[in-house]
Amino acid sequence: MQRLCRAAARELGATGAGISLLAHNGDASVLAASGPDTETVEQLQFTLGEGPCLDAFSLGRPVLTPDLALAARTRWPGYAPAVRGHGINAVFAFPLQLGGARLRAMDVYRDQTGSLSTRDLNQGLAFAEAAMSTLLDAQAAADNEHPAFGSSLDGQFEVYQAQGMVQVQLGVSLHEAMARLRAHAYAQDRPLHEVAADVVARRLVLEPDS
Repeated sequence: MQRLCRAAARELGATGAGISLLAHNGDASVLAASGPDTETVEQLQFTLGEGPCLDAFSLGRPVLTPDLALAARTRWPGYAPAVRGHGINAVFAFPLQLGGARLRAMDVYRDQTGSLSTRDLNQGLAFAEAAMSTLLDAQAAADNEHPAFGSSLDGQFEVYQAQGMVQVQLGVSLHEAMARLRAHAYAQDRPLHEVAADVVARRLVLEPDS
């Protein structure tokens, strides 16, 4: 999948490309990226709980954002400024779906503003289809001892486990518990799954409001 992300970035003249695994509540974890910097940018959506990948997944159609400066004011007040801080000024998200089933999305990042050409849009859709086919083939080939998506799913489960622990510790709703985790991860500039791992291992206890 990393090679596919690199090929997509190269063919689309992009800064990078990433693929995330999503759950139906909108949370996501990074499955593959064209490079470490792109993986960091891709992870921001999971940390902040907003972004093109999440929207593409929920809407079931591409989310094309040629200018993130506009999105900062109208769509993603947290995500857009954060990703622009990493030099990204445009992002294009494609859902990976088969019929009504959507489990993943692919993001294409550019450091320059501007819309995709018709050719690049069709190429993006083709890469998304190829990614979905590759994932389905890998899943079919995996046996019970070596699941294709084990590490991503384990990381996602750990986030949910930490969410439940914070809910009990602070006496808040599940929604607020996830918001607390995300806020702590963003304030510390750490991936959400790392913060969740510390909570589960009891290396970190979030403090209640005074």
